[in-house]
Amino acid sequence: MALHSGAVSFNCVSLNPQASFLRQCSVKASRFSSPSPLSFPRFRLQAKAVESSNSPLETDENSLVVCFGEMLIDFVPTTSGLSLAEAPAFKKAPGGAPANVAVGIARLGGASAFIGKVGEDEFGYMLANILKENNVNNEGMRFDPGARTALAFVTLRKDGEREFMFYRNPSADMLLQEAELDFELIRKAKIFHYGSISLITEPCKSAHIAAAKAAKDAGVILSYDPNLRLPLWPSAESAREGILSIWNTADIIKISEEEICFLTKGEDPYDDNVVRKLYHDNLKLLLVTEGPEGCRYYTKEFSGRVKGLKVEAVDTTGAGDAFVAGILSQLALDTSLLQNEDRLRDALRFANACGGLTVMERGAIPALPTREMVLNTLLKTVA
Repeated sequence: MALHSGAVSFNCVSLNPQASFLRQCSVKASRFSSPSPLSFPRFRLQAKAVESSNSPLETDENSLVVCFGEMLIDFVPTTSGLSLAEAPAFKKAPGGAPANVAVGIARLGGASAFIGKVGEDEFGYMLANILKENNVNNEGMRFDPGARTALAFVTLRKDGEREFMFYRNPSADMLLQEAELDFELIRKAKIFHYGSISLITEPCKSAHIAAAKAAKDAGVILSYDPNLRLPLWPSAESAREGILSIWNTADIIKISEEEICFLTKGEDPYDDNVVRKLYHDNLKLLLVTEGPEGCRYYTKEFSGRVKGLKVEAVDTTGAGDAFVAGILSQLALDTSLLQNEDRLRDALRFANACGGLTVMERGAIPALPTREMVLNTLLKTVA
């Protein structure tokens, strides 16, 4: 199926094959024993947010998180539990995992920037304005006159889980070139965050590799969320190879239990020995998200699990990105969290709450919480 817009043809790609594969890998989370009660997180740096929504976040001169990759338009059905054909209407919402993370960090009071490419069209300019309105540095954005901004239609099941149907081929995000990169912005970052979708096709793949190398050479921390979208790759094997091709350069990696199953070709994602196979020598932190159950964390010195926030899910789009924004916003302020398990667990409670609050509304960027919302929610959980 193809959608024609002007002279540009967009291929329609459904995510159903990924859903089928991941269902084969599903394992019950109940295999875990119930965790002990958790203490309320301290968040000394963010404590003022509870008192006043206008209080500025105390940041040092180098707490910038630069996010690289795709930004697009999500069309989310207004009614859950229906197929795309059955949906009576759709809500337009900005999205794209790296862009979601950038906005999420800014909304939490942090400093962030986005590097990527959109179409020189109304949607592209709308997305650039949304970043600016959300206090995200958009100087690294580029506009392609020959390709449209990518679109994704999202199917929401009754439980809030979703499947995607993409319109791209090529969309503008795929056409970012190395010569268009803002290397000065990249080298200013404390953390450089990216996914794997930008590795699928050239010239964006080469731009991605060059950007990450420049960041690494400048001493910037590299953060990686593979964000598996299987039908966008030529094959499952090419997806696995592509995702793992840059694995060993990352300092921080966030993956889901489904992605563990995919990358290990069906091994048990709840087995610590399986997860440890994905840990490389230079990795500082490996995070495994488990939806409403929370997350697991692994470093060279310690590992554990932090319980999630129990909420009624409306739309899970962007939940993982909100989690990433939550933890990176903390690490950008103080990387010593990586060496202190108690403080890392506090930061992960904060990140879990970010993800939990996001699923309570439709769309990704529109649903991302402020830091006051997150901290007040955490207060209520122990009240």
